Amino acid sequence: MIDTSVIEAENAKRASDLARDFDHLGEKLDRRGVDINAIVERAKGFGVAVPSWGTGTGGTRFARFPGRGEPANIFDKLDDCGVIHALTQAAPSVSLHIPWDKADPKDLLTKAGQHGLTFDAMNSNSFQDQADQTHSYKFGSLTHTDTATRAQAVEHNLECIDIGQQIGSKALTVWIGDGANFPGQTHMGRQFERYLSSMKDIYRGLPDDWRLFSEHKIYEPAFYSTVVQDWGTSLMTAQELGDQAMCLVDLGHHAPNVNIEMIVSRLIHAGKLGGFHFNDSKYGDDDLDSGTIDPYRLFLVWNELVDAEGTPGLDLAHMIDQSHNVTDPIESLMISAMEIQRAYVQASLVDRAALTDYQDDNDALMASATLRAAFRTDVDAILAHARVSAGGAIDPVMTFRAAGYRDQVSEKRPVSSGAGGGIV
Repeated sequence: MIDTSVIEAENAKRASDLARDFDHLGEKLDRRGVDINAIVERAKGFGVAVPSWGTGTGGTRFARFPGRGEPANIFDKLDDCGVIHALTQAAPSVSLHIPWDKADPKDLLTKAGQHGLTFDAMNSNSFQDQADQTHSYKFGSLTHTDTATRAQAVEHNLECIDIGQQIGSKALTVWIGDGANFPGQTHMGRQFERYLSSMKDIYRGLPDDWRLFSEHKIYEPAFYSTVVQDWGTSLMTAQELGDQAMCLVDLGHHAPNVNIEMIVSRLIHAGKLGGFHFNDSKYGDDDLDSGTIDPYRLFLVWNELVDAEGTPGLDLAHMIDQSHNVTDPIESLMISAMEIQRAYVQASLVDRAALTDYQDDNDALMASATLRAAFRTDVDAILAHARVSAGGAIDPVMTFRAAGYRDQVSEKRPVSSGAGGGIV
């Protein structure tokens, strides 16, 4: 963990500047009829789950270059997640991935409790073969032509639910890499039917207070056709399964220029938006920190979510899902948590009454300007004030470096191998 004295010392260096910035922003917002303290309280109430796997260095299909002090197990990962939350006060929960994070549930709860963390949605893994499994997923898991292979994948998901129940999780996210790499390789219709059948088997194993998230991804590792390739297929799945089945939107799993905020709006309308995997991308997938490429799109997604607050049944799970190839994972995850929180706060500043009037009057220019006014508001002082009042750091990254945490864990943790590619 980070010694609180380090946080206090680093905050003391920046306290006077923060006070001036906060007062100045408060005056500006007051002229717009916005109470800055109310916005601070909204920021303090925000939280996004950290992915356990994100605390390790990621990689491409070609290589992985691990950093110093890589987590060797789930307990190391939880230590790192505890640091992220201690400094940002915006990441109070962790999303586990099984079997990567498999351990005694009692030990998981004990370690998480030491850091004041809880557990968010569970994530299954049927896109990799494990050493102890009988059937390979090379040609599919939940959609495989072989009944025994599908049953194995279903059983794995049910195991994830069982582990999750013991640690307080309330949801299971299912993402599969099933599909085809060649035209004619598989019958698309029958493959989808097998997927629905398998998902129904998993759905029947859900506790009454759980939800099942269907996650879509346009491509990879199935490069010709993917079984759950877009939000339409995800929605079809959720609607067929039942009320506890929802759609999960990963911001990096869409083709360039796809209007993700409209997808969000449509899923809210359908009553099937369950949660998010936040990240950013330039060309494909989700290998960049949130807000790195398109912070305005992130804001527009949050604009839809803030606008929909109070919608009956809307209960969203917010999670980060990204890979860190050349940065310190802890620093990247802190940046992402803060950028997601930033977009949420900025969306909270939208003058919704004015926006509605402009929309009703078909005033495209002023409607767009109303959104930009909120997006262009520098809310750094609000975010920092929220962190400090909760015991966090004004500048989490610089405080993390000043604390020397990476050096400390590098002395204790074994050196990680860079052999092979892919995520850890």
